[in-house]
Amino acid sequence: MAVSATKGDGELAEFVATPYDPPKVVFDFYFDDPHKINAGLYWIRSLMGPLMADPYGYAPEFMDIKVVIHGTEIVTVARRNYEEYRDAVERMRYYASLGVEFKVCSLAAADYGYRREDFLEFIQLVPSAIPELVHWQQQGYALITPNIMAKKFRIDEIR
Repeated sequence: MAVSATKGDGELAEFVATPYDPPKVVFDFYFDDPHKINAGLYWIRSLMGPLMADPYGYAPEFMDIKVVIHGTEIVTVARRNYEEYRDAVERMRYYASLGVEFKVCSLAAADYGYRREDFLEFIQLVPSAIPELVHWQQQGYALITPNIMAKKFRIDEIR
């Protein structure tokens, strides 16, 4: 479906509603700063939001989304850090209620001194992030690795 919109100079830009299928995606979260989890979660929203809206109207249960956590952001899903990362945790809990699976690498967890009981209830522990990522790709899942960069400019400065 293509829709045109008028630009300021009278030329038309075409909007194309690509005929997307419901996604099968595995996100690779491996951030150098735990606070980058917030930006990483926007990548999930950027996938789910448009697909739940018109013209697609996919219900969340038609989307198969997994998130493998194995960087510094692992601290965000430890029970003892809830207060510091409350906003991110509540967003993850919301996505989990929609069917998104959050998987933590047991090897990385051990590096941080965490055990199974240290994690929030919506977390799944997996043996290792790398075989987990390989497994889901072999099952036909698209791999998305968010590249979270520091924002140097406000939009209005570079528009």
